[in-house]
Amino acid sequence: MLLTTKFLRPASDRRAVRRERLSLLLTPGQPKRLNLVIAPAGFGKTTLVSQWCAVTTGPIAWLSLDEHDDEPRRFWQYVVSAFEHAGLTGLEDCHKCLAGNTDDNLSSAITVLINTLSSDGGLWNLVLDDFQFIASDEIQRQFGYFVDYLPASVTVTLASRSEPPLPLARWRVRRWVQEIHPTLLAFSEDECHEFFHNTMGLAISEQEIQAICQRTEGWVAAMQLAALSGNNSGLVQHPRTTRSDAPQAALSIDERHISDYVLSEVLDKQPEAIVAFLLDTACCPRLCASMCNSLRNSDDGQKKLETLLSQNLFLIPLDNHNEWFRYHDLFRDALLQRIRHTYPERAHRLWHRAVEWLLDHGQVQEAIAQIVQKEDWPWLANVLATHGNNLIHGGYHLPVLNWLESLPPKHIEENAQLQMLRVWSRFFANRFDHLEPLLANVEHLLDRRVADSAPDAEGALGLQSEISLIRSYLARSRSDDKSASNLTLQVLADIDHTRIPLKSVTYYGLGLDDYGKGDLTGAEEALKSAIHYGQVERKPSTVLSSGGLLAWIQYNRGDMDLALDTCTEVRRWVDQHYADPTQPRLISCWLSAALTEIHRERNQPRDAAAHLAPLLEHVNQGTEPGQHVIIQHVWGHLAFSDGQFAQAIEALEDAEHVGRKRREHIVFEPPASTAFKARCFLATGQIALARRSLDSLDKKTVTNPLNREQNSISYARLLVAEGTPERALDILDVLMSETEQNEHNRHLVEALLVRGDALALQGRHDECAEQLERAVNVAAEAGFMRLFAEESSRLQALLLELPALQSEGRWQRSLKYMLQSQENPGATGKEETKPATISKEQDLAEPLSQRELEVLERINAGDANKDIAVHMGVAPATVKAHIRNLYGKLGVGRRTEALARARELGLLTQ
Repeated sequence: MLLTTKFLRPASDRRAVRRERLSLLLTPGQPKRLNLVIAPAGFGKTTLVSQWCAVTTGPIAWLSLDEHDDEPRRFWQYVVSAFEHAGLTGLEDCHKCLAGNTDDNLSSAITVLINTLSSDGGLWNLVLDDFQFIASDEIQRQFGYFVDYLPASVTVTLASRSEPPLPLARWRVRRWVQEIHPTLLAFSEDECHEFFHNTMGLAISEQEIQAICQRTEGWVAAMQLAALSGNNSGLVQHPRTTRSDAPQAALSIDERHISDYVLSEVLDKQPEAIVAFLLDTACCPRLCASMCNSLRNSDDGQKKLETLLSQNLFLIPLDNHNEWFRYHDLFRDALLQRIRHTYPERAHRLWHRAVEWLLDHGQVQEAIAQIVQKEDWPWLANVLATHGNNLIHGGYHLPVLNWLESLPPKHIEENAQLQMLRVWSRFFANRFDHLEPLLANVEHLLDRRVADSAPDAEGALGLQSEISLIRSYLARSRSDDKSASNLTLQVLADIDHTRIPLKSVTYYGLGLDDYGKGDLTGAEEALKSAIHYGQVERKPSTVLSSGGLLAWIQYNRGDMDLALDTCTEVRRWVDQHYADPTQPRLISCWLSAALTEIHRERNQPRDAAAHLAPLLEHVNQGTEPGQHVIIQHVWGHLAFSDGQFAQAIEALEDAEHVGRKRREHIVFEPPASTAFKARCFLATGQIALARRSLDSLDKKTVTNPLNREQNSISYARLLVAEGTPERALDILDVLMSETEQNEHNRHLVEALLVRGDALALQGRHDECAEQLERAVNVAAEAGFMRLFAEESSRLQALLLELPALQSEGRWQRSLKYMLQSQENPGATGKEETKPATISKEQDLAEPLSQRELEVLERINAGDANKDIAVHMGVAPATVKAHIRNLYGKLGVGRRTEALARARELGLLTQ
């Protein structure tokens, strides 16, 4: 049974201010597909959308969501029924699919809905109100697919209190999204004028309207409170009957005026029981029945809250099932003023109970904010000692550091645990200066405990392990790999004897060590352990960092499909367990950088830029030096691939400068930005500058094999450019064995290409072709592509002549077209230069992997699943998994549909 009232659009008040400037933004138009109205409660989201619906053309399917709709089948049943309620026919097959019990049935239902809308051809509008209730990753993925494939005649409008985790970055690049945020929803001066004069019937001067607009920043709720105060103070004069020379009534926005009004005109007119409830609960920044009952030792909290709500006593619901509420800020301030003045001891006792309730129910940050506001320093010290470690490893190291710094020194000087929290906070904030003295002080306090014969043996061992772990990371920043490894292994040996969860951070350190040594296999194993223990210990920042570095390693090994899976799984876990809308979304530099590199290498520059964009924002806002170097290096590589050599050089020089100047603050060896900068100089014909850059390298400081290999490749390129290919071949002969032994496949492909270039310069064309053929074969398996387009025009011409590129494989066809585009004047090989049969693939929500394309080719050849498994050398279950992923990305449910869709996208030639 579906609740049909959820399909009814709220009727708009005819007196309400008409928001024409915003309604125009919501108007359907190409290429827009999505209206996104995001703001907290009380900003007029629903009112705005309802007003727009009243004047827009085309049928409107309206759906008001609630927390019960966060289940895939129920959600899509309501969406389909909303369209049906609005007049869309032909949805019988859709309902049949929804009656099934598998994910394939849901995918089929969504596909049928899209096809029905396409066949109908009408200018449909779908409005989903309160979309913040939809938190399911599965629904978000399905809804992203739904929007990706909607016909152009359909526009979706979402009203939500928080930004949904949809692929908005990609949609923004495609200009599909129109966003309306609180800054746009705020009333303009003209709208303030209309609100006070027409809606509220108050005759006040333009100067006062302007002052109120500035004071409230256009927030309609605050203006309404001021207007209600004016209405009850005898200030009402209808503007239509007011002469221009008549005296204007005055309206004050002073909080004292509002407070007096609340106390005299609202509070004092309420029954005694209601007044008592309001005063007792005023200490709560937000409240629910359980909290109210705990404060007042009663069981009528829910009933009282519903009474306040029914009487419009400035109680604002925070959800759709009347569980959480808050008082309007100005109303709450007035209540607090009354109880603190009349019953000061009771006010303090109630506040203390409220904070205890918050702590007992996991609302730690909100509780701490209340404690800090009251400056109850002993209590703050106890709370931080209990909860600080979890907060820091949950990504809240900066707030913890601020709270610790707000404590008077006497509360920290003799507390080793709080001092260790300060060390961790500074460490995660990359403030390495003076960490060693702080660690020494913690050790001194622990030694004094032992001397006083009152040690907490287990607690002391845990703190000693934390000290060793911090020192291992400091040793990495000094490139003291031996000390870092010894300290980490020591922590790992002691860790099972402590209560402090440190395994995830320890294994991340081991992963960094192995990565620095070039042992990518060892690094992968350590980082997988770090992810596992990070999930067990609930440390999202460690999970993200470990997963990001793991994906970065997998990318360099040529396992790009696996790297994408790692990024997806890690991000999904973090978003599922740490989706606090009041905090910024956690972002991993390693993870986003890996995604940028993968999409850049796959010749998908728009997707690469979308993943890079939030990282560049961090650079502009001032990020940590290690992250700064990685971000600028990746930005330089993307700019180089795009032919923007000046920007690439600028970014790489910045990465080089920060990596050198702040080396002691970076716990890994920065990437080879100097070597890549030299390549940029070579691409612009500045051979002397390339030589100068490479000669400036201090090779003794380079220990990471990936960096050594990159330096050698760049030096070999320089020698080829200088006309000494024999010396380049000497370097490459040594390099080839290293890359093969270390399984650094990206560098192997690059080395083969440079070696082919050197052989061509010597006239050894058969040997050159052999090297290029091998490079193509290795790259095809991994999916590398941009590597080839970034080579010299001479080498690209030789690649186009290879027999390997004359085959009908999809990857080979794409590479061949990209290289041919490079030959055309002004062509850069970007997505925009592809013909329609190839560029249509960009319409996919997620591109097909190399393995999925191979499966698609075998399906096209008519092979059964078991035959495909034999041909590919994998298990039949693996083939089924590839087919399932293939169907999901193409939005189909069977083989014939997959083949038809693939031909439409240009993925198959026959």
